[in-house]
Amino acid sequence: MELLPRSPGEFGSARYWDRFFRQRGQRPFEWYGAFPELCPVLRKYVRPRDKVLVVGCGNSELSEQMYDMGMCEDIVNIDISDAVIRQMQERSGSKRPKMSYLLMDMLQMDFPDAHFQVVLDKGTLDAILTDEKEATLAKVDRMFAEISRVLQVGGRYFCVSLAQAHVLKKAVEYFSQEGWVVRVHQVASSGDKQQFVLPVFVYVMTKFRKIPGSAPQILEIFPEEQDKPTRVESAEQLVAAVKDRQHYALLCSQLSKTPCGEQVSLDLCDKESGRPRYTLHVVDSPSVKPSRDNHFAIFIIPQGRETEWLFGTEEGRRQLAASAGFGRLVTVALHREQHYEGMAGIQAELSGKVMELAPPGLPARQQVPFLSVGGDIGVRTVRHRDTSPLSGEYVVEDVKGDGTCYFRRLIFLRNRNVVQSEARLLAPMPLPGQKKQRKDKKKPSPTEPPAAIDKSYLCCEHHKAMVAGLCLLGDPDPLPGALLAVLVVGLGGGSLPLFVHDYFSEARVAVVEIDPSMLEVATRWFGFSQGDRMQVHVSDGLDYVAKLAAEAPAQYDAIMFDVDSKDLTVGMSCPPPAFVEKAFLQKVKTILKPEGVFVLNLVCRDARLKESVLATLREVFPLLYVRRIEGEVNEILFCQPSPKGRQDPTELGTRARVLEGALRQPGRPWDSSYVLADMLQAVKIL
Repeated sequence: MELLPRSPGEFGSARYWDRFFRQRGQRPFEWYGAFPELCPVLRKYVRPRDKVLVVGCGNSELSEQMYDMGMCEDIVNIDISDAVIRQMQERSGSKRPKMSYLLMDMLQMDFPDAHFQVVLDKGTLDAILTDEKEATLAKVDRMFAEISRVLQVGGRYFCVSLAQAHVLKKAVEYFSQEGWVVRVHQVASSGDKQQFVLPVFVYVMTKFRKIPGSAPQILEIFPEEQDKPTRVESAEQLVAAVKDRQHYALLCSQLSKTPCGEQVSLDLCDKESGRPRYTLHVVDSPSVKPSRDNHFAIFIIPQGRETEWLFGTEEGRRQLAASAGFGRLVTVALHREQHYEGMAGIQAELSGKVMELAPPGLPARQQVPFLSVGGDIGVRTVRHRDTSPLSGEYVVEDVKGDGTCYFRRLIFLRNRNVVQSEARLLAPMPLPGQKKQRKDKKKPSPTEPPAAIDKSYLCCEHHKAMVAGLCLLGDPDPLPGALLAVLVVGLGGGSLPLFVHDYFSEARVAVVEIDPSMLEVATRWFGFSQGDRMQVHVSDGLDYVAKLAAEAPAQYDAIMFDVDSKDLTVGMSCPPPAFVEKAFLQKVKTILKPEGVFVLNLVCRDARLKESVLATLREVFPLLYVRRIEGEVNEILFCQPSPKGRQDPTELGTRARVLEGALRQPGRPWDSSYVLADMLQAVKIL
């Protein structure tokens, strides 16, 4: 049976609706929004003594259910279809004597002004506003004007809608300009989401007397099953907030029907602040054979560890899901701006929401496990937060790593998933002669990070490789005590120049840092200090190198570039493109001694751009080695100005082993995980 109109314009035709309801018969037709879904919002705004007008009533059961539930009885229903009005009068007349059905066009109603406290519209506006043609918009304006006329001041226009962008925007702009308060509620779905996936919204427009001048608009949205609204500034923001919820509903519907080929990412925001509280990644593992107990699990990433390869990359999460043995794993990252009440609190908060992301075939009442590392949510303590004119907003935070170790990190919030600098923290040691703590004294909290910086530990793998590359500077055995001149461009937390300074006892290290805020951060929070053999120059690295090339060539044994790009639109985040242009690289070569080494940290995701950079480097430096960092995008390039220093890659490991032995001095701490030879095993000549 064909019940749909041939064109959207027929939705406004009485003839179409007469035919529609004759063909449908007595079966109630609900566009969307069943009474159980709408009831909580109706009870919030409709009082038992209200006089209610239902426009475009059709043969919906909504009015009858409101009447039978005692919500209100003085209800007038109107429709342009004579067939449906007769049908409803027969169905409801004697059972509900205080409710009436009238044949009337809502664009030209016979009621006196200010006659009703509530006007209820369930799908009627959606049916009329099918396009944005001039005639359609004029019809909607007449509809709104009539609704405004028959409503009392303080009355509510209650519109049930699917909230298409143009429909919502038209309603919000019209009534907010009239000085009405506009609230949008998302109603909780109780129907079959397999049949109908779009969420249903209710616009509640409350009539106020229009105040001359520019009175502030009051626009609010109530998320699903929440009593506290979020206020927005404009109709555009309200439309965008609704669109986000519609996209989420479509995503959940898609995930409930088929496995996702690509990982899906979404943020769940705090209802108070609107800021992201959880970041979720949905990862499906087709290789996992499904059974009753391994369909679905949630993995809580401990605070501060979301940047680790296993949790912070697509391939890492894929391996995590496969090793966990679940067909679908949802990883959950916790945000630093939020407070969490332990694993139990997170589980209670997320249980309902994550079930909306459940895979197809999940057995009914299936218990979904929440997993983590070590069973806790980790520790994150923000030590410092500030904004730099050059680097933007940044934080210094202490986090608990795997086991009992704590780490201090510098993170630029414009790229919050990348650790800019990192240092391991040392547990405080008792001073000489200091008595041990009495057993009855309160011990420090196990979640309180220590404060001292372990300067012997290089947290970043690319820093380890950069130091290992110094074995290219001639005989590695006497190298730690040699008079080396080293230039480091890019300070960060200062761990790289500090390590070179401390372990190469005669090295003179010059550091160039463009951002004075980073010098303050490194000094205050990462144990960095200047002295006779360590000087920081606050300057643009491009200008500093250019000046040196003009005034004092061939003065550095080693030059290290570890400088990030502020431009996130380029496919190369380290270094900035200007640092690898041929003219500038020629200047770098000029200030490097003939037997010296230029070490570059390259982070480039654009394959064509990377090949171009490598080609330029080969033009300037006859000898070029590359060390790729496993599991990371970083590649460390060792460039030498003369081909005479060429070393067989297999010999570099031996040289690095000799250098490590020379660096390990009695009484000097050395981290056992740092093996220089390992850092050079995979070096290749380009």
